[in-house]
Amino acid sequence: MSALALVGPTTSGKTVLSISLALRLGAEIVSTDSRQVYRGMDIGTDKATPADRERVPHHGLDLVDPGERYSAGQFARDARGWIEGIRGRGRVPLLVGGTGFFLRALTEPIFREPRLEGGRRERLRGYLSTLSVEEMGRWARALDPARAALATEGGRQRLARTLEVPLLTGHPLSWWHRHAPPDALPVETRIVRLQVPRDELHRRIDARARAMFEGGLLDEVRHLLERGITASSPGMTATGYREAAEVLAGTLSQEEAIARVQSGTRRYARRQETWFRNQLPANTFVLDATVPPADQVARVFDWWAGTRSPLEGVGSAPARGGPE
Repeated sequence: MSALALVGPTTSGKTVLSISLALRLGAEIVSTDSRQVYRGMDIGTDKATPADRERVPHHGLDLVDPGERYSAGQFARDARGWIEGIRGRGRVPLLVGGTGFFLRALTEPIFREPRLEGGRRERLRGYLSTLSVEEMGRWARALDPARAALATEGGRQRLARTLEVPLLTGHPLSWWHRHAPPDALPVETRIVRLQVPRDELHRRIDARARAMFEGGLLDEVRHLLERGITASSPGMTATGYREAAEVLAGTLSQEEAIARVQSGTRRYARRQETWFRNQLPANTFVLDATVPPADQVARVFDWWAGTRSPLEGVGSAPARGGPE
């Protein structure tokens, strides 16, 4: 049984569509969002609500604390277990999210990671945490020039990963990608990409940024800070969290924070769209995400049914909660 994936830029409507589609197909959802793995980060990452999770089983949410790292490789190992369990229950694995690297880690498995001695790795991470992003970028250009631009764009967490591998193994991360064997077999996946006109996408992004702050983001971030999470913690790179922390510190007004989040999210959405256009396979089904939700479900359902072998079937097990 193949997996079905829904991808698209932030605010394209993936969550709403995924719930209705899961109920129609008899599916369980696997989140492919790199920030929804963090516990205590619900509003800013736009997680499925408790009611939605009651209607449809979800996997990949609330796995680690915001102070911990969670890589695409770790996601792929965990997700294969979830997918195997979903298939074993006769249901459809439905992958939903906007983190392209998480999806690709399943469809194009990354290299088998070299063994990194734990004590040395932790000491190195401690030292790297004292460096500025600019200094880490200079190190990346020297140690792994083929990956430096991508690492810099990914921020402190990806830069740290790009630096620790050559320093601890003697070979840059780009070398391991080329020479190490894959970690596992690819997961057969059929992909739907949600597409929204740029003006409408920006309108949705602006509305969501404001709704986040008006809906309790500041309280959410306050609780994280009280738990000892800092602005440099891996989870805090999610859009809106550092801005909210600055509002709480009194160095940024709420309106300034909202404007900054709106601008940053629009840039992020452009990067997502570029990645999806250039990295997804040619047989990806492009869906107009501005048509009524019921029409979206019908179009995806018909396309999915037409791509499957007669032996696979569709909706072989009813979703928990019954049909809509």
